Amino acid sequence: MTSLDESAAPRLADGVRLKFDEVRGQWVVLAPERVIIPDETAVEVLRRCDGETTLSAIIDALTASYDASRDEIAQDVGELIAELTDKGVLNL
Repeated sequence: MTSLDESAAPRLADGVRLKFDEVRGQWVVLAPERVIIPDETAVEVLRRCDGETTLSAIIDALTASYDASRDEIAQDVGELIAELTDKGVLNL
């Protein structure tokens, strides 16, 4: 995982929403002046970013759901969280 603290509890930034778009038939992240179309795995992470669930708990839940090691999932989740935080989509 990147240098993110697993005890952090990410949440969507102010003005950002995760929404199922009926027209597109897929989940979208609505942010000021942009729309991001996350892949299925990113949606699973984003749905858990409620400001209360820690990164550790998110990683553990995904490890139970996917056929991958915790270390691999932790690295992928860490990279995704870092990227979305840099883009202003998430706050830690």
